[in-house]
Amino acid sequence: MDEDTGNSPAESGEAHRNSHRQALRHALEVDVRSAVIGAGATAIALTVVFVFLGPGWGSAVAGIVAGWFLIALIVVLLRGGRGKDAARRAFIATFGWGEWI
Repeated sequence: MDEDTGNSPAESGEAHRNSHRQALRHALEVDVRSAVIGAGATAIALTVVFVFLGPGWGSAVAGIVAGWFLIALIVVLLRGGRGKDAARRAFIATFGWGEWI
């Protein structure tokens, strides 16, 4: 028994793991605002690619981004997402990295 908390070492370890998981989940949470930032950065990057590398490369990169969104949407739909919520979740999955800009 831990004299400070009255818990066994196993219970203390489980509580620590649960708090660690909760902190990790919170750190990885993203929202639509972050995804909008990511989508805006993607649009700027695509514009740069179109201007400097031409429409062939720009179209290829745009196709990759669209493909990634479609894969995310298919996964969300297969996991039970429906309608606007499915599109929102796929949008966040595709562009949610904008939080780290």
